[in-house]
Amino acid sequence: MMDTTELKQRLIDEVESRKEELLELCSSLIKIPSENPPGDSTEISQFIADYLGKFGISVDWHESADKMYNLISTVGNSKEGKNLIFCGHTDVVPAGDRSKWDFDPFSGEIKDGWMLGRGASDMKAGLSGLIFATTILKRLNIELPGSLSLVIVPDEETGGEFGVPWLLEKGLVKGDGCLIAEPSSPRNPTIGQKGSYWFELEVFGEPGHGSLSPLAGQNAISDMVKALLEVQKLWDLTIEIPESVKPLIEVTHRYMREVETERLKYIDVFEKITVNIGTIEGGTKSNVIPESCKVQVDCRLPFGITQEEVTNMLTDKLDQLGIRYELRRFGFRSQANYTDANDPVCKAIVDNITFVTDEEAYGVMQWASSDAKHFREYDIPVLQYGPAYLPTIHGYNERVKTEQIITCAKVYIAAVIDFLYSK
Repeated sequence: MMDTTELKQRLIDEVESRKEELLELCSSLIKIPSENPPGDSTEISQFIADYLGKFGISVDWHESADKMYNLISTVGNSKEGKNLIFCGHTDVVPAGDRSKWDFDPFSGEIKDGWMLGRGASDMKAGLSGLIFATTILKRLNIELPGSLSLVIVPDEETGGEFGVPWLLEKGLVKGDGCLIAEPSSPRNPTIGQKGSYWFELEVFGEPGHGSLSPLAGQNAISDMVKALLEVQKLWDLTIEIPESVKPLIEVTHRYMREVETERLKYIDVFEKITVNIGTIEGGTKSNVIPESCKVQVDCRLPFGITQEEVTNMLTDKLDQLGIRYELRRFGFRSQANYTDANDPVCKAIVDNITFVTDEEAYGVMQWASSDAKHFREYDIPVLQYGPAYLPTIHGYNERVKTEQIITCAKVYIAAVIDFLYSK
């Protein structure tokens, strides 16, 4: 059995000695505006394929939708041993109003120890680390007792239909564990997430002259107000959290108290159904009784309740109001899901965060959802760990500390060794 500690240290030292090259790669990725929408990944995909090609790493291209390209590369021994998946997305949310940025969102500039630009945190810094680590293994001709698959997807920010789920459904990606370089806290990868339950509620009324309301017609907006009062009560439900996930909830509470202290006010979010009434439209004029009103709602579900149970609760309450309505599901839909903290892929990342930083690390839950759920649906254990300055994600002045980009790349390359050598 080879001394993996020595090998890991050699690889970590290699990343350190080439860190300027890593930061240059990250900067180059940010300079390519891969906003989604529209979702055209042609330019950034070609750049990555050319970069990998410089080191003799071949790339398989899979176009899942017009100008949306999934890239798959593999290094190591694919004939035997385990396979680890490195996964990242190339798309970023639109930069929005440029006048509200303090710098060019596509400059990829480094200033005062910060990498600046749209996608710096979500997730081009993490993506560059995955790509870079993969090339180092190839450049040094490291003989691995298994394989590493680099999977780069184009479509995560708008729901991800043409990225990870498309690849998994077609059987193009398989593995024994997966790391997604999504933004996370520096010492706390995310190993679980809440479920997603999005729905549209439409309430129907009877039109009439506004001067006769409420005696005439049936006001759809007034009925929607009653309905929304019931919808918002989902937050008040007490959910029985399953015993199996209580340790994950408890360690996440600890994280909120000790690490994300400024977000401590959100600590209840992990055991509650959150309710966001995101859009509302209804009526035609102030003097016409509206015959329809429509809202779109985003709920996130904790462990202990299913989507079916939420649907049944909602319809039961709405039926009692005596209103005419339709409830339609759309968008994200998933149950709460997680990977066991003792799974080899979780241990490989968590242990190597400590190995690289000499600080305690542990996995926590996230209150949003991501591509991780798709891997879990295919029984591939997965976690998320990537460099980020969390307050700027999807906002103006997005940035990340360069030091964190380098640290994560070191963790990635060390984790490959631990994961592939573990039984």
